[in-house]
Parts: sequence; structure tokens; C-alpha cells
Amino acid sequence: MTTDDDDTRLYVIGDVHGRLDLLDRVIAAIERDVVAHEGRALTVTLGDYIDRGPHSRGVIERLARNPFPTPYVALKGNHETLLTSFLVDPGVGQHWRKLGGLETIASFGVPVQQMMLGRNLEEAAERLAAAITPEHFAFIDSLKLSLTVGRYFLCHAGVRPGVPLARQSEDDLLWIRDEFLESSVDFGKVVVHGHTPVAEPEVRHNRINIDTGAFATGRLTCIVLEGERHRFLT
Repeated sequence: MTTDDDDTRLYVIGDVHGRLDLLDRVIAAIERDVVAHEGRALTVTLGDYIDRGPHSRGVIERLARNPFPTPYVALKGNHETLLTSFLVDPGVGQHWRKLGGLETIASFGVPVQQMMLGRNLEEAAERLAAAITPEHFAFIDSLKLSLTVGRYFLCHAGVRPGVPLARQSEDDLLWIRDEFLESSVDFGKVVVHGHTPVAEPEVRHNRINIDTGAFATGRLTCIVLEGERHRFLT
């Protein structure tokens, strides 16, 4: 998804990871900011809505109805891929349960005691699939892998250096770390991403990382991008 519009003010939100309380605060902050600033605006979330935090279901339900005072684009994170993969192949649960999947399953009212021990994965997958509503599935199915707006390329994890942005693989957009994070090359756009938690947002010449580990730190970052300028909502 691409637009060359550099006049659109972007509100970009990092990894939520089940922290509905923090998401609601950011929504309120964006509402205040839109009132205070004129012009076209767009809100983008960078994926990883679920896992680790306590309210994954609530986060999906909130975002599925666009709670923002602007148009909204939701991008896909690797944790959403883990969820959908688990529903198709319950064996994925052996990995997913160690990455916060138990919290997501519990948020949908599915018991996780046996899955904590690595047991009854198929039963847990069946019960989770039954608990996820058509509205939830529609939101998950609608998630985009990337978005280009003006000088910015937005995705969940990052991009592979040396590969044109239009040819990035889904695996890299959702999972890449070191090769991207350690690169100083010009990617053609400034890449705005999450995926790798940092103590403070990283603003570099070629990328901006806004994953501040909300589920553990209580800090969900929202950056406002206006052309070459940026600021943060608090």
C-alpha cells in the first residue's frame, strides 16, 4: 500500500501486546492532538496487538472498529502470524506458548493449564478458533504487511538491506532483526518499525524504532510524523 502524500500527518503506534489500557490512553492523546492541529491525518499501528499483555482480545476488538479520529491502517506483526499458524497447525503452540501465546488464549476464555505443560494443543486450537468471532478474523485478515506514505516506509520488523522495498519478503517484514538493525545504508525511505524493544525510541537517518516494550514497561509509544519533522505524544 503506497501513497506519495507528504502532507499527511502520521500517527504511528508501536507494539501494543495486549495492553488495552495503554492503547486507550494513546487513542485519547491522538484525539486531543487532532483537535489541536489542522490538516489531513492518518493513524497506523505496526502490529503485535496480541500476546504477553492481559487483554489481547480487547485490543483486537477496539482496533477492529477504528477507534481513532482519523482514517486507520493496521499492519501485521509476527505475533499475529503465530496465532493464525497455531489455528492451522497446533504444533506451533509449543513455540507460541513461550512467546506470550498463553495470555492471548486465556483472554479469549480458553483454559491454558494443559497447554502450559505442552499438552492438549489441538483441543486448545479448536476452542480458540471457536472463540474468535468473525469480526476478529476480519480484522486479522485485513492486516497489511507494509505501508508507504511520502518519505516513510512502515512495517513491523524492518527490511533486508540491498533488497528494493517493493520486493521485501513477508518473513523479513515480520521477523528480521540484526541484518536490518545494524545496517547504516539508505533504504530509499525512512523505515518506521517496532518488533525489537528499546528503552527509548530510536530515531536514525534510515530508520525509526518505536517499540518501547509496552507490555513490560507501561510505555506505548506514538510518534507523529509531519514531513521531515517528528514528535511524540505523551
